[in-house]
Amino acid sequence: MAAAEAETSALDFELFVTERADALLRFAYVLTGDRTLAEDAVQDALTTACARWSRVSRADDPEAYVKRMVVNAHISWWRRFRRRESPAADPDRTVPPSPDGHAARADAEAVWELCKTLPDRQRAAVVLRFYEELSYAEIGVLLHCAEATARSHVHRALAVLKNTLSKEGAEDA
Repeated sequence: MAAAEAETSALDFELFVTERADALLRFAYVLTGDRTLAEDAVQDALTTACARWSRVSRADDPEAYVKRMVVNAHISWWRRFRRRESPAADPDRTVPPSPDGHAARADAEAVWELCKTLPDRQRAAVVLRFYEELSYAEIGVLLHCAEATARSHVHRALAVLKNTLSKEGAEDA
């Protein structure tokens, strides 16, 4: 009986991964701003979810549960990375041209490049607020901070983005 339950649970997990892996990877990419980090965060989250699938699958929203695991995996990466030396950004780096040539794609890439310049918590808060459409209270829970702190992260990030965009607009004029 236990073997049959384990096999059913494994099949349920495989079905979940098959259906939701792409969406989780897109979410992680928006959260991290880097494809490799996104893949690592999703892999860490799915590895943990697999080991705890009987508990995860009983949650009200298993996908939200796994997304939280992705956020936590990325937060753990920040903490490990920040304990080491951080490389300085390359000031001569330019945004590569969009391969498909569409203006909309170029604009989207420019926005993501700007978002990558935000501090990790601010970028995560913006992604959770505007990509995932979460409330500030939900963001606070995911980032392990107060609701007011989540609001502050979003407000500061938007102020930086607005300031950067207005500077770039002035330079182009």
